[in-house]
Amino acid sequence: MVAYEEKSARLLAYTRSASPGDYPEGLAYSVHLAYSMDGERYFALHGNYGVLFAEAEISGEDTIVPQYVENPRILILATGNYGILADRAGEEGHALLWRTVDFKEFQPALLMEKSGEQWEALWAQAKDVPQESHIVEGEAVMGSSMEISRSFCDRIVQSWSQVHNTEIRLPDTIRVHGPEELAAVQAQAVYSDGSTDMKTVAWDMEGIDFGTPGIYSVTGRVCSRKFAFPLLKGRGDPVIFPWEGKWYFLATNDNQNDIGIYVREADSVEGLFEPGTQDHLLLDVDEEKGFIQTFWAPEFHVIGGELYILFAVGGKVWGPQCHLMRLKKDGRIVERDSWEEPVKVVRRDGTPLTTDGITLDMTYLRAGGTSYMAWSYRRGIGTPKDTGSMLYIARVEEDAPWRLAGEPVLLSRPLYGWENVSGTINNEGPHGFVKSGKVYMTYSGGAANSYTYVLGLLTADEDADLTAVESWRKSIVPVLSFYSVKGEYGPGHNSFFVDEDGKLMIAYHAETELSSTLRCDGIRRVHFDVDGEPVFDLSAERDLDPALCEVSAKIEVE
Repeated sequence: MVAYEEKSARLLAYTRSASPGDYPEGLAYSVHLAYSMDGERYFALHGNYGVLFAEAEISGEDTIVPQYVENPRILILATGNYGILADRAGEEGHALLWRTVDFKEFQPALLMEKSGEQWEALWAQAKDVPQESHIVEGEAVMGSSMEISRSFCDRIVQSWSQVHNTEIRLPDTIRVHGPEELAAVQAQAVYSDGSTDMKTVAWDMEGIDFGTPGIYSVTGRVCSRKFAFPLLKGRGDPVIFPWEGKWYFLATNDNQNDIGIYVREADSVEGLFEPGTQDHLLLDVDEEKGFIQTFWAPEFHVIGGELYILFAVGGKVWGPQCHLMRLKKDGRIVERDSWEEPVKVVRRDGTPLTTDGITLDMTYLRAGGTSYMAWSYRRGIGTPKDTGSMLYIARVEEDAPWRLAGEPVLLSRPLYGWENVSGTINNEGPHGFVKSGKVYMTYSGGAANSYTYVLGLLTADEDADLTAVESWRKSIVPVLSFYSVKGEYGPGHNSFFVDEDGKLMIAYHAETELSSTLRCDGIRRVHFDVDGEPVFDLSAERDLDPALCEVSAKIEVE
């Protein structure tokens, strides 16, 4: 047997230079990865966006202290696995070590003091790894590289590459009796990771005599639902919802200075965004009731068979708090008088959710037979004691969702550089869905009306206790950022809905330009990769390659 030596590749770990206008320090001072097939030309992974971020520390006053890294080195550890060792920026005495077997999944960073036997053993390997200068995506970077096999490199590249449509497949045999059966024949879109999705085909049936059995040639165009961005301007935190044969749209109305809750009604999702579609005012300023400002992030939810709108609103003194209101029996969504009086969400003992901060962005989720509310909470905003916004969760009962049934539990704080970037320290806007035994909860970090806004992801098993922090796994990188889809900056504060075709869709807001702060709405399909995990950044062009849309087939009319 002749053994052939596999050609080698190289993997580079590096940091980037900060650029406040388009790539600030919270992003730049993280570990990035690039690869080379010739040892000279390097190509960025993950779109040249960071892959490993140092976790912030919590001060004695419960504030976020951001942390950054520098001088990353790739190592083969004594266990045979790989490690990335990086200095904590601005510190002499500490380093971080990430361990991995595949450069896709990483164990939580190990904070190491640069002293003692463990450090000396590790440093004996790391000190011989030189820092090198390379050009990546036109930028000079400093880092360290390691030789790996080409097959291993290919797997790493696949892990950090965006999924895209590569092929369209049709059934080998298409037998039909009439035009209805042909119209129902779908195509299978195949993606770069091996995942698939079924697509509608608009068949050209001209020339087919369905009354005469035989073999016919037919052409068609594969179709995929596509929503132009932006759909609306000046609307943040969009929610799309089906109810009794109609579609409805809720959002924070930036065009009205975030005053009032407005809803749209249409016969289709597309109809919600057609010119002239009416906005119906459901809740306006009411000084007597304390509804004066920050009418934020309204969401529709069916709880215990009844329809609610969850939202935040504040009084004369700024300070939004979570509220909900219920649709009356036989009420119409677009009629103001069809809604009961809003009530503030309270703890299980009837006391406020908070007396020393703000609460907002409340959402409802039912999983494993249990109902939950999740929301964002923040103290000291605008002061040196600003805690940053944090995600909390608690159990509720369906018959009284305005009163928590359990104690609030802290789920997540903005510890990574993509969450606490450029002084913005947010974990907010949670929204979730359940699929194949797992709970997926997205949330937003960064600045809500800036290009730095991103989506993070929390994942748990459906039957787990979702109020147990250990039930959740937090993504190490954002699942949607301004590097995800060209021309969309600061995507975030999303919601999910299932469209008329049974596809899971994501609605979100983003800006049209890097420097813009005008929130605009977008929609796209949520794809599921070959491992069954959700993909939120599949642009319309990568969902369905325009060059593959035209198809032809032979059909047998029986």
